[in-house]
Amino acid sequence: MTTLSVRICTLVILSTAVLAHKHHDQLTEEQKSAPVDSILWLHILLQGAVWGVLFPIGMVLGITRSRWHVPLQAAGFALTAAGYLLGHGHRGRMFLPSVHGSFASFLFLPICIQLGLGIYLKLHIHEKTIRPWAVIAHGIVGKSYPILAWTQMLFGALTFRGYCRGGALGQCLAHYIMGSGFIAYGSIMAILLLVGEAWVRRSGRSPEWWDSWVIMLWVMNTFTEHRGSTWSVKDMQHTILGVLWWAGGILGIFLARNNQRNVVPGLIIILTGWAMSEHAQALMLSTKVHALFGHTLMLAGFTRIVEICFFAPKTSADVDNDSRSDHTLADVPTSASGKAAAARAFRHLPPFVNEELKFVHDNQMDHVTYILIMFSLAFVLYAFIVFLIHLYSTTGRHAVATPKKGDNIELTNRSAWYSRYQTPKPPPQPIY
Repeated sequence: MTTLSVRICTLVILSTAVLAHKHHDQLTEEQKSAPVDSILWLHILLQGAVWGVLFPIGMVLGITRSRWHVPLQAAGFALTAAGYLLGHGHRGRMFLPSVHGSFASFLFLPICIQLGLGIYLKLHIHEKTIRPWAVIAHGIVGKSYPILAWTQMLFGALTFRGYCRGGALGQCLAHYIMGSGFIAYGSIMAILLLVGEAWVRRSGRSPEWWDSWVIMLWVMNTFTEHRGSTWSVKDMQHTILGVLWWAGGILGIFLARNNQRNVVPGLIIILTGWAMSEHAQALMLSTKVHALFGHTLMLAGFTRIVEICFFAPKTSADVDNDSRSDHTLADVPTSASGKAAAARAFRHLPPFVNEELKFVHDNQMDHVTYILIMFSLAFVLYAFIVFLIHLYSTTGRHAVATPKKGDNIELTNRSAWYSRYQTPKPPPQPIY
């Protein structure tokens, strides 16, 4: 079976090399402005659905050991190969060689590794030697898929519009790295607050300890914001934001020792929002967009500080199961209030760049329309993230057995390993 997976991957790679269209270092104006044909649109929609929706859902089902994990991932692999062929078989508009094409070829490496490991694990051999390590490797590669998917889809959008070439590379790196960092930060915080309470409690660390680590590890932003020998005002602002994050992250980690709460992460979000709101731009549209999102970040940081100071107790030693989290930040009586508090953890900074906003300006779109589009995309993205977290809590080993047959997509006859842990009720007290 493992040999079969290697042959499949080899066949797909060789076939793409034969069918691929040739990229040119120079394109004519006719090739650049040619209409996008239906094959390319199909490629975009298919790969977006597979990598943006199908694979993340399959990843969650794999974590919960759902029986639907294997068929969903197998369908994703087949559709990925078809989408790859479509991407190299289109006509109409042509594109210069790009990182999107190079990264697409690289993606076959994790695909083949994941496919080979999955088939190997299904054989149930070498149970005491190789298999435990294969399980770990399979999980690591599988959990990297959302990051790989986001990166490739971002590269695809940049290639489609022809952004980030020549002198625009520096400001592209600055905005897209920072924007992706905020989305990753919001996703991690949502996971910690919605289903990570038991894990946070067992770790013996406060939520701000983990929060500060996420902020501090974004030290890379310090070194990607400047290009060339001349320092502009924007270069200085972008670089010092990277310094702010790792310096404030170190302080937050130190203050969060011994399971202590602190407001440093919220303060960093406020300062970042203030800097963003004061970030002058060449276009009035861009200036207003930066200001609005900066004020949004300031409000989010202020809300976080209020929550920690007035609503959030210290984490206790009580350990619930890992499929839900009702009161990580606030000891509230109902799960609905806890999840409402968790929703406030999401902070989204859209990665808009000068070329993108110039395109918006040239198409007669004002800042109000653009801002509402960005917020709508943020809502959709966050809704999908929360859906994946909910899927983790309700499928596979976390699925709750239902008395009615056929109402649950999961198997109803499960061992104790797949059952939700039930907290025993205390015995009734005698009445004297």
